[in-house]
Amino acid sequence: MLPSPSVSRATRLRELSKIFLRLGAISFGGPAAHIALIEAEIVRKRQWISRQQFLDMVGAANLIPGPTSTELAINVGYARAGWAGLVVAGASFIVPAALITGAFAWAYVRFGSLPQAESVLRGIKPAVIAVIAMAIWRLGKTAVKDVVLAVLAAIALAAFLLGVNPIAVLFGGGVLGMLARQLRRPHSASAQFLAPIALFRTCALHARNGLACLSSAPLGAAFVLSSDSTPVIPPALWRIGLFFLKVGAVLYGGGYVLLAFLERGLVQQQPWLTQQQLLDAVAIGQFTPGPVLSTATFIGFILHGAPGAAVATIAIFLPSFLYIALLAPLLFRVRQSPWLSAFLDSVNAGAVALMAGVTLQLAKDALRGWPAWVIVGSAFAVLLRWKVNPAWVVLGGGLAGLGLAALR
Repeated sequence: MLPSPSVSRATRLRELSKIFLRLGAISFGGPAAHIALIEAEIVRKRQWISRQQFLDMVGAANLIPGPTSTELAINVGYARAGWAGLVVAGASFIVPAALITGAFAWAYVRFGSLPQAESVLRGIKPAVIAVIAMAIWRLGKTAVKDVVLAVLAAIALAAFLLGVNPIAVLFGGGVLGMLARQLRRPHSASAQFLAPIALFRTCALHARNGLACLSSAPLGAAFVLSSDSTPVIPPALWRIGLFFLKVGAVLYGGGYVLLAFLERGLVQQQPWLTQQQLLDAVAIGQFTPGPVLSTATFIGFILHGAPGAAVATIAIFLPSFLYIALLAPLLFRVRQSPWLSAFLDSVNAGAVALMAGVTLQLAKDALRGWPAWVIVGSAFAVLLRWKVNPAWVVLGGGLAGLGLAALR
């Protein structure tokens, strides 16, 4: 859905800033929860884009390196207000998490321990499970359009639960779905077969204007990551920035993969952190709202104070802005190609299945004990009965966790 001509660009930018600052401040629970909150605000409440367009953005964000929910916010910003919207929406979603994480880092350095808020987190997690489940139901009705996509979604869910790499699940499902759809229709026009080539030709045109093709960007970033640097203790700001720029450019797989990157680079190769400091940093990234990559803010503060926090935050998120800047202008053109449209439909079905798989795993940890079941049941009841913003449900879960802890 295109923005109304009567709404000025300045107004759209203010709306994007207000919405994503709020979502960045209360979006607990990881990427699946963030996607659910963004879908409720952008698609269901404001109808800025269609649910199909939203699914296309989710599928595309899952296929490129970087934090999926942050890249989704950046893409929504571009769709709503162009290049300025891309920057405003992404920065607004990141800044609250960075500030909150920075505050925790200051307390950690000042007092030498990790502030605890376990009761709040115990209440937030069950509420987040309800929010994600409702979003999966809504997105699934749009994504699973026929029997073939339903079968692909089931296979993707099973593969994910068996431990298959999520990127392999998405790419494999996309190729299978693309081939299955094309085998079911007559191939009377050779132009259909050549349509993907036309899209890549458009990408090449962007390259001549100073942009690299999206498909080549991860390869180039991987080459940069392979270069080693001499460890320096304490690290200079530029070394902090370079390290996190490399991580942000090639990171697939979310928080657990991030932990592997950081442990190898910051503890083993360059002894900038202790193992305990790293674990505390990742725990803060998981606990605080917004993208888990805000862990970089915490580490940057430990290494070099506030300047280190700023440099690390900008560096780890910068590749996501560049990737979406390359992808966003081309994304909806994919729908003009029957082949690529089928590929994207299959990826979308797989992405919803992955959200379901992540939710099942989160539920194992979140739904322990009767208080958690009370909160998740209440959250479902509220979401089904009233058109309430899911953000309030998440905050209500946190307050319920505090209240139930006080009763013990």
